[in-house]
Amino acid sequence: MKEALFYTKLDSGKVRCRLCAHGCLIRKGASGFCGARLNADGSLYALNYSKLVAMNADPVEKKPLYHFLPGTSAFSIASAGCNFRCGFCQNWSISQAGSASMELGQEIPPASVVKLALEYGCKSIAYTYTEPTVYFEFVLDTARLAREAGLYNIFVSNGYISCEAARLLYPYLDAANIDLKFFQDSSYKRICSARLAPVMESIAMLKDCGVWLEISTLVIPGENDSPGELSGIAGFIAGLDRDIPWHVCRFHADYKFVSRRDTPETMLKTAFETGKEEGLRYVYAGNTHSWGQDTLCPSCGKTVIHREGFGVRGVFLNGGQCAFCGGGIAGFFARNKNGY
Repeated sequence: MKEALFYTKLDSGKVRCRLCAHGCLIRKGASGFCGARLNADGSLYALNYSKLVAMNADPVEKKPLYHFLPGTSAFSIASAGCNFRCGFCQNWSISQAGSASMELGQEIPPASVVKLALEYGCKSIAYTYTEPTVYFEFVLDTARLAREAGLYNIFVSNGYISCEAARLLYPYLDAANIDLKFFQDSSYKRICSARLAPVMESIAMLKDCGVWLEISTLVIPGENDSPGELSGIAGFIAGLDRDIPWHVCRFHADYKFVSRRDTPETMLKTAFETGKEEGLRYVYAGNTHSWGQDTLCPSCGKTVIHREGFGVRGVFLNGGQCAFCGGGIAGFFARNKNGY
């Protein structure tokens, strides 16, 4: 175990965890809400430090990030645990593992993660699959080494990190995808055991810190598919920056939501069009491969990045500008042999 960051020692051996917006009060011998941090004799320890339950070289588009080094690979890792209890979680077997399973996984130190990422030819390391906030210490140590090695760092998160922790981590981050699940606090409380306001604050802070930001929303029939909620989410994003890409993703029945119907294509298209109507320049459809993946130039409307599934099949950019009209395309693009 590794001693945790961001906690306060209190009377009677209790501690107050300050890592995320839950702010758990943890008695001796107990774990916080996430199950990943244990109070051992009045000190808080990260149970899942360097214990990886998932490790893959993924297309960066799978995060999803569509405007950050398109066509490159991200070395993607995860430890067990999450600080949400989403009933629709699609990685529930590792995110909802419980405190007894936190030390499971392959022990790989940060330096080895960086070495593997370089060996696989990846341009970045993505902290993903589960909630990277709950293995914060490992993320921070790895991100620092990755930066030294010339790798980029990607944070795929529910956005429930505390401002204190975020201020320490964000200087090492290059890109993030935050899951903005609902636009009603009651939905966050009922379905995720969380609150909306800290997520919105985290998104705004990422934007202010200059981290490249994309937002995802899983469109769940009967939960967040109303016109008012969709326009609320899109309007919030547009209010921060119309160039922030919004990924509206198709829900499929899983975990505790196995009796729910999948998102109808018409519903997904409504969400897609809502984003456009609210002024977002880049809206994408996720978990469907027949439409909504291409990046279009906001100036001339032509396709500047053509995708099939998670694969990039054509790039028509000149240093972040449309190859057809010269209009600027928001994002983080690096020139390479393909010319972008």
